[in-house]
Amino acid sequence: MRRVTLLGSLFTIVVFLAGCSSQPPAPETDAVVYEGARLIVGDESAPMENAAFVVENGRFSAVGAAGQVTVPEGAARVNLAGKTVMPAIIDTHKHLPQDREGLIKSLEGFAYYGVGVAMSLGRDFAPMFQVRGETIPNAARARTAGRGITGVEPGRSQDPYWLKTEEDARKAVQENAANKVDVIKIWVDDRNGTVTKLTPALYRAVIDEAHKNNIRVTAHIYSLADGKGLLRANLDLFAHGVRDRDVDDEFLNLAKGRQGLIIAPNLPDRGAADDLSFLADSVPAAELAKLQEEFKDDPEAAKLFGIQARNLKKMSDAGVKVAFGTDGGIPWAAHIEMADMVAAGLTPAQVITAATRNSADLLQMSDVGTVATGKSADFVVLDANPLDDIKNTRRISAVYLRGDEVDRAALRAKMMAPAAPAAQ
Repeated sequence: MRRVTLLGSLFTIVVFLAGCSSQPPAPETDAVVYEGARLIVGDESAPMENAAFVVENGRFSAVGAAGQVTVPEGAARVNLAGKTVMPAIIDTHKHLPQDREGLIKSLEGFAYYGVGVAMSLGRDFAPMFQVRGETIPNAARARTAGRGITGVEPGRSQDPYWLKTEEDARKAVQENAANKVDVIKIWVDDRNGTVTKLTPALYRAVIDEAHKNNIRVTAHIYSLADGKGLLRANLDLFAHGVRDRDVDDEFLNLAKGRQGLIIAPNLPDRGAADDLSFLADSVPAAELAKLQEEFKDDPEAAKLFGIQARNLKKMSDAGVKVAFGTDGGIPWAAHIEMADMVAAGLTPAQVITAATRNSADLLQMSDVGTVATGKSADFVVLDANPLDDIKNTRRISAVYLRGDEVDRAALRAKMMAPAAPAAQ
């Protein structure tokens, strides 16, 4: 009897184990589905209400309407009802520190404010090339123009190449090409008559040599005449718009005829008061008070802004692709620039597309710029809709880069920490 009971127990165990083996455990996954937000894809299409998107291995693996997206078994879920999602911002015109610590700090600052990629234009050496190849947590990715190219500029930085001959021009391009720069940057500006401007012969040599090396050229310009000359020399990108006067039909026709031309307008001070309270949790109070004083009505600045604003609108209306850049190194400048571009006459949807997809096109980065299947999961969660008011890009709830949420609390603590005392 004891034997029969023992055999029966063993049979029960075997049947139980067999049943378990026929039901494999749920597969492990790092997939996360984000549901319920209004989704701005970044391509000027209508926003997708009540959207859902899946992030796996740092990329978007599915994007669509909530309830119509296939969700991997075991995926975590994040409810974003009431929020708006847009792609992370791409800033194609910055000037960044040249020490590793300062550079990373800048890239962290950009990430805090929703920037996923930043390109430094024209004064970059070894630290930048090293950081460009790294993926740094809580930091934007870096791109670079290496050492920019100018005429002879006594009293100014010698970080760029100073050109005297066409041989100098081609050598400068070749050295940049060896560092695999993302673009070549040139300055064509006499700085109000204080320096020798890069001549047409020299900038034509730069553009020709760059194109031989499959690199595009972007130009800092000031005058309408130089803008026309550069377009005739087959310039690829403008890092500023024309600033001395309103553009004419000849310029617009040249621009429309230059296939692939992109302008990152980099507008000047609008000369209008603005509320910077969105910086209160990331900029120390005393510094913020000084900044707020600077953002005031200024009729003279408004006149200069008006020229560039009208020129931007004309180029956009003519069909020239508009991208996005802010100059300098201010981490939150993107949100001021976007508001300025709307003030210039572009719609919020056009501005968001300029700051996302079009800027990705400028950088020739195919894995960022829109919320789309297969692209890097770089996106910003907002508390309000920027299509209603572009200043809602400042109302950031969360930032995700490469699928990971940026630790904004940790970055905020760094930003608000008292400055270290100067060494004695």
